[in-house]
Amino acid sequence: MAAHQITGFVLAGGKSSRMGEDKAALSLNGTTLLEHALAAIRPVCEPLFIIGARDRYGEFGPGYEDIVPGCGPLGGVHAALTHSETELNLIIAVDTPFLTPELLRYLAERAADASCMIVAPRIAGYVQPLCAVYSRSFLPVAAAALEAGKYKLAALFPEENTLVITEPELEKFAFTPDMFENLNTPEDMERARGALPESKS
Repeated sequence: MAAHQITGFVLAGGKSSRMGEDKAALSLNGTTLLEHALAAIRPVCEPLFIIGARDRYGEFGPGYEDIVPGCGPLGGVHAALTHSETELNLIIAVDTPFLTPELLRYLAERAADASCMIVAPRIAGYVQPLCAVYSRSFLPVAAAALEAGKYKLAALFPEENTLVITEPELEKFAFTPDMFENLNTPEDMERARGALPESKS
């Protein structure tokens, strides 16, 4: 599918409470986590936006802030779908530096073929809501959940209208479970620094 058919969003907000500092700005071998995320999604999507504080992340590209703040990733997805002008929207978290353009392009292509509300991988028995393709038809679901105070994203996915990408399917194309690892603590960051090469820039 063409990049202009799907809008990309990187969720860069969040409290980063377990990390102790803003994850998006942390350097991973010479490149910030936000720059890692943008590099992974940029070849797949056009346009591309950052969901987070504009005064903090505006230098990295255009973006939007949560319309309903303080509600976790659901607030970010809600903001993304509110501003999107395309039916399909690829949304990833800022703290998943092992994602690749090839993996994200595969998810986008599966979503284009499936015509589902959600397309998301399932790793180790858990659906990954922050590396997923959302149809704009999820927006009223997100809005209703915010109003009801139900913030768990994956719990909102309608079983009959969600395409789950299984591990065997991913592994068939050499996409491994560790690509979905997210970094929540300083220990996670240290482990990631040993797994990624140094930036050449």
